[in-house]
Amino acid sequence: MRPELLSPAGDMERLRMVLHYGADAVYLAGKEFGLRASAGNFDRDGLREAVALCHKKGVKVHVTVNTLPREDELLRLPDYLRFLNVLGVDALIIADLGVLSLANKYAPEVEKHVSTQLGVVNSETCRVLYEMGASRAVLARELSLAEIRQIRDNAPAGIALETFVHGAMCVSFSGRCLLSNYLAGRDANRGECAQPCRWKYHLVEEKRSDEAFDITEDDGGTYILNSNDLCLIEHLPELMDAGIESFKIEGRMKSAYYAAVVTNAYRHAIDEAASGLPLSPVWLAELQKLSHRKYCTGFYFGEPGQYYGKNDTLYFAQADVCAVVESCDEDGYATLTHRNRFGTGDEVELLTSDGEPVRFTVGPMTDEDGAPIPEAIHPMMVFRLRLPRPCAPLSLLRKPK
Repeated sequence: MRPELLSPAGDMERLRMVLHYGADAVYLAGKEFGLRASAGNFDRDGLREAVALCHKKGVKVHVTVNTLPREDELLRLPDYLRFLNVLGVDALIIADLGVLSLANKYAPEVEKHVSTQLGVVNSETCRVLYEMGASRAVLARELSLAEIRQIRDNAPAGIALETFVHGAMCVSFSGRCLLSNYLAGRDANRGECAQPCRWKYHLVEEKRSDEAFDITEDDGGTYILNSNDLCLIEHLPELMDAGIESFKIEGRMKSAYYAAVVTNAYRHAIDEAASGLPLSPVWLAELQKLSHRKYCTGFYFGEPGQYYGKNDTLYFAQADVCAVVESCDEDGYATLTHRNRFGTGDEVELLTSDGEPVRFTVGPMTDEDGAPIPEAIHPMMVFRLRLPRPCAPLSLLRKPK
C-alpha cells in the first residue's frame, strides 16, 4: 500500500506550495489549540478557504488541536470542535485524553488522530486509544523501526500508524519539553516553544559569575542539546514494509520554499519506492540544498547517541530561492515574482513538481512593462524571463550558493 504523504501548512502560502508539490494530506492549525502559535495559522475564514482548496484537489486536512488546555480553555473548545465538524475537516490531531473525549462528543464525524505528544510506544496503548475513538496514532519519535513493526503486528487493524520522516527533532520525549517554559516563559506544550534546545550555551562557575566559558573542549567541541534533523528518504521502503500508513514532514514554522522542496522530494521518493524503483540520488541531493542541521535517522535504527562536532550545531544550505513562477506560456516565457537577488548570466535551477530540477543560465530579463533589466533586486518585484521549458505556476527558481 502506498503511504500517505502528510505535509505541514503554516499559512496559506505554504499550503498552496505543498498542494502543488504533491502532498496527499496537510496538517495545519487554527488560531488556538495548536502547538505552533508563532506560525501564521488560519482564522475561521482561512480554515474554510483551506478546506475548500484541499478538498477540491482531493487532499485531506488534519487540524491540530494538540495543546494541553487549561481549565478555562476547555470552555471555548466545544464551540471550536463543532465548527471543525461542520466544516468537514478530515481529522483532528489530539494530545489530551479530555480533548479526545470532547472531540467524540462535539466532532463525531471527524477522525481523531492521537498526537506524538501523547507518547504512544506500544500496541496496548493503541488498543485503548482505538476503543476511545482514535483512528490513528502518531507514534513517539523515540521508537525503533523494529518496535514499530511489532506495534503494527499487535495493534488493532483499525488504527493506522503515522510517523515523522523528516525535519527537526526535539530533545525531550516526543516534544514534551519543559526547557522553553523554564528558560523563556514560553510553554512548548501550549504552542509557544522557543526552541532553547538549539541555543548555544556557556559554562559559568559559581564563584566567577562574570566569566562565561564556551562549552568546548576538543577539536570538534563539546555541545549540549542542539538536536540534529531527521531524514529518512533513503529508508522509505523499510518504513513501508513495517506497515506505517502515513509519512509526516515536520515544519509548520519553516518557509514555503522548504515545505515545497521537502514535499517534492518525498513525493517522488515515495512513488519510486511504491513502484519498486531505487531512490534517485537527485531527491536526496534536493534535501541537501535546504537550510538544515546535520541529518540523522533518529531512533529508527538504534539509539542515536551523542555527537561532538563543531558542525553539528550549524545550519547548512546549498541554494536560495530567488523567484516564484506566476504564469508561463507554452514557449517558456514566464512571469515571476522576486524573492532573492539574481540577474542575467547567473546559473540558476528551475524546480517543478513534474520532474528533476533543470539548471540553466539566466538570459535577458524585463520588468512587467517590458523594459530590459540586468537583474531582479526589489522584493516581490514582477519581471519576465524565458525558462528552459514550460512549467506550472508555483514552480521555483533558486540560485546555488
